[in-house]
Amino acid sequence: MADRAYPPLPEALRVPVYDDHTHIDPFSGPGWFGDEGQQLDWRVQLDRASVAGVKGVVQVGTDVESSRWSAEHAAIDPRMLAAVAIHPNDAAVLEAQGGLDDAIAVIDELAAQPRVRAVGETGLDFFRTPAEDGRAAQVRSFEAHLDIAKRHGLALQIHDRDAHVEVVDTLLRVGAPDRTVFHCFSGDAGLAHLAAGHGWYLSFAGTVTFKNAEPLREALRVTPRSRILVETDAPWLAPAPVRGRPNAPYLIPHTLRFMAQVLETDPSMLAAQIASNTEAVYGSWTDDAPERWGR
Repeated sequence: MADRAYPPLPEALRVPVYDDHTHIDPFSGPGWFGDEGQQLDWRVQLDRASVAGVKGVVQVGTDVESSRWSAEHAAIDPRMLAAVAIHPNDAAVLEAQGGLDDAIAVIDELAAQPRVRAVGETGLDFFRTPAEDGRAAQVRSFEAHLDIAKRHGLALQIHDRDAHVEVVDTLLRVGAPDRTVFHCFSGDAGLAHLAAGHGWYLSFAGTVTFKNAEPLREALRVTPRSRILVETDAPWLAPAPVRGRPNAPYLIPHTLRFMAQVLETDPSMLAAQIASNTEAVYGSWTDDAPERWGR
C-alpha cells in the first residue's frame, strides 16, 4: 500500500523562496488521497512552509470552484497570492456541456481582484484530451485566458502536456502576456532555449529530481538563471527522496537543493535568484496584504 503520510519537514532554507504553483485548496486533494490519507489543512501547510523557508505561495485554481477559493483565501492570508483559470481538460468538458463561456466569464471577474496575480493554469493538454473537438475547445479557452491576462495586466501560468508546438504557436499567434510561465516545465533543452529567448519563465517541479528526467535537467542547465522558478504542484509530484507521498509547499527545499546541485551553484544563491524572479513575475506578497491572517 502506498504511503500517504506527509513527509517530515526538511532542513529549512537559509534564504527563503516562494512556491510558484501549488494546490492547497480542499478541492484538489481528496481525489488523489483517496481513503488512505487526508489532506492537510491549508493553514497548517502554510505554517509548515514558513518554517521550511518558503515565505509565500501562488495558490492555483483549475475550475470556477477552486479559483473562487484561491481568490478568497489569498485575500485573508498574506502568505498567499492567487491564480485563476479553467484547466484545459475541464475546458473540453465544459464546452461539451455548453458551459465554457459562463465559466470563463467568472474567471474574468475574479481576475480583477487585487491579490489575484495570475491567470492559470491554462493551456493545452493533448495527453488527456485526445479528441479533436476537445482540443479545439482547449485552444478557444486558452485564447480567452490569454486575453484576460493581458487586459488585467496579470501573469500567465501555462499547463502544457504533449502540446509543446501548439502552445508555442498559440502564444506567438495571439501574443503572450509580458510575464508568461511554463508551469511544471516538461520540455527539453530546445524548448527551454526557445522559451527563454522570448522572455518566458520556466517553473521546475519535483519532476526534475526523478531518475528518468535527464532531459529536464538539461533544460534546467540551459535556462538563464533570470528565468528559473520553482514549484511543488502539490499535492502531486513530490520530489525525491519523498517521491510518491503527498506533496506540499514545505517540501520545496528538496527540489531547490537538487536544482542547485544540477547547476553546480550554492543553494542560497539560487534561492535568492529565484525569489527575485518570482517577485518580478507576481509582484510583492505584501502589496494589498490583509491585516489579519485567515485563522
